[in-house]
Formats: sequence, structure tokens, C-alpha cells
Amino acid sequence: MFDNPNADRLRALLREVHTIAVVGLSPRPDRPSHGVSKSMQSFGYRIVPVNPGQATILGEPCYPTLRDLPEEVRSQVDLVDVFRQSDAVAGIVDDCIALGLKRLWLQDGVVDESAAKRATDAGIEVVMDRCVYRDYVHLMR
Repeated sequence: MFDNPNADRLRALLREVHTIAVVGLSPRPDRPSHGVSKSMQSFGYRIVPVNPGQATILGEPCYPTLRDLPEEVRSQVDLVDVFRQSDAVAGIVDDCIALGLKRLWLQDGVVDESAAKRATDAGIEVVMDRCVYRDYVHLMR
């Protein structure tokens, strides 16, 4: 069974992260992905939007997939934050493993135990079924 990192580790992770690739970031301000990402941006994090069919979101260039991130952007990504349906997680884990991305955060309601295990087995730190914004506000402020 999957266990999330404890509060101390989550706090440390949020201090270590500077650039967050947000998979499924919506351009619509009424969507949770937009509000969370805009808030994280206001806290000083760089947001890298990942959503096919969008040129920019939150003033940042948007990329169709993680694999489309240019090397100079990908090398700066400290965390992949996922706002997609749970059935998309396995493919996102494949991308993280292939690209050497070392931290994966699955937002509230995004759960895939087997993909999370595969990611942790590959050396990726995983947070699942939690809100990065809520944890930031609770642990860092």
C-alpha cells in the first residue's frame, strides 16, 4: 500500500522545489488546476504548463506533453504536478522515468497505486491524492 511522505518531508520537498511542470493545466480561471498553479506562481514557483493545444497559460509557454519540454526547460523541472484523470498517470510515470524527472505530485482524486509504486521503484518521489496548494498553505505559511 502506498504511503505519502510525512509532513516534515513534504515541507522539505516544497522548499527544494523551484520549477513545477503542471500536466493538465487549464487556461480557464474557474478550473482547479488554474487556481492552484496561479497561487503557486504567486508564492514564487515557476510554472511550466503542459497541455496540448495551448500556446501560453499564466504567461508561460505551454507544451503538449512532458516529452515536448526543451532540454533547457526540462532540466529545471523539480516537480511534475498532475491534474489529469487517474487513468493517465501510468503514461505520465513512463514520461517521468524516461526523462529523469525525480518528483511527482498527483493532485486530489488522482490515484494510481501501481503507477506510484513503479515510479518509486524507479527512484521518483511520489505524493498522491493531495493538493500541493493546500499543503503549501498548511505547512509553509
